[in-house]
Amino acid sequence: MSIETIGKLAPLQHQAAPLRNKIISALRNAIESGLLQPGARLVERDLCGQLNVSRTSLREALRELQAEGILFQSGARGLAVGVITREEAANAYRIRAVLEALVVEQFIERATAVDIQQLVKEAELLKAAYKSGVVERMLVSKRAFYDRICTVADNGLAFDIVNRLVLRTSTLRSRSLARKPRQQQSIKEIDAIIEAIRNRDVPAAKRAASEHVESAERSAFEASYPSAASDPSVAATLVTAPAVASPKPAGRRKAAASI
Repeated sequence: MSIETIGKLAPLQHQAAPLRNKIISALRNAIESGLLQPGARLVERDLCGQLNVSRTSLREALRELQAEGILFQSGARGLAVGVITREEAANAYRIRAVLEALVVEQFIERATAVDIQQLVKEAELLKAAYKSGVVERMLVSKRAFYDRICTVADNGLAFDIVNRLVLRTSTLRSRSLARKPRQQQSIKEIDAIIEAIRNRDVPAAKRAASEHVESAERSAFEASYPSAASDPSVAATLVTAPAVASPKPAGRRKAAASI
């Protein structure tokens, strides 16, 4: 079954930043927002026209996203957006919980009073986004919040890994964020993280960060796998792309993942 994209990507303005990076960012945003659904085939001609870029530049960006595991080769049909199983998603959330607890700890170790004040402002914007109920606004605010934490923590590697994991679970994440109970619970969890950081309480902050991810996982699974919510051992592909199988890593090659 052919899975089509939901809409069109906006043309890019050719400015100083490397064009490849801008294309990658546009594609990441399209996947995270659901514009490009799991299993959707990427047609180079269409993408070049929508983004106003050359095929050479587009292919460079696509190769990088494929290397990260965000895209995969779908036989002779070309590249497609990766599809994730329930088991893979559970692993992604577990890795996220560990990494986000780590960067919160590192933030507390390195943060000045001004850094904490700036994070509090980002937290208020994030809570306002949750209250708005607009998923796209939540995604932007969440990225800014965690970008601030990782920047002060001086752990760009963790930020990159988490972003990849988030992309791999983007459909589950969007379904979760669209739920009113999850929005309300997230506000409480962000408050708990901020309170622990303000107090420079490392154990409490790590616990709050981990619980935030664990709660997100439960909500995502309830929204995406309602018939199997009570059985974490069940592995199933996303219902948005039932006809596309996940790519298998060759041998013992590290499977690239994409937060």
